[in-house]
Amino acid sequence: MVVARDIMTPGAECAGVNDTLVDAARKMRDLDVGALPICGEDARLAGMLSDRDIVVKCIAEGGDPSQTLVGSLAEGKPVTIGADDDVREALDVMERHQVRRLPVIDGHDLVGIISQADVARALEPVEVGETVAEISEE
Repeated sequence: MVVARDIMTPGAECAGVNDTLVDAARKMRDLDVGALPICGEDARLAGMLSDRDIVVKCIAEGGDPSQTLVGSLAEGKPVTIGADDDVREALDVMERHQVRRLPVIDGHDLVGIISQADVARALEPVEVGETVAEISEE
């Protein structure tokens, strides 16, 4: 059985709740990623932040990304997958919640991120195709 830990990108870096959106955008640029987990001061996962969130929820609304804190865009408990959960469960969670990336947790610790592409590489195309199509329709 292939589990989340086997296919995740380990060592996910977080945007802190007290970082500005400019800081988070620069981190995304430097890491060449389109989203970052949001971590609270207690180092626990507080949400996910995408580059699209910065544009749509701050800039397009007339906000100042140099003054807006990442935590203001954290919207409740993020959808996650356990490090030892089956990859098929990750695929089901992505489909059910219409998300392209899943933070991977071990206990309460963030240990990595799984993307749609990670799952696609780990499973047969037939298993992945319908879910990818459904997620992409959002």
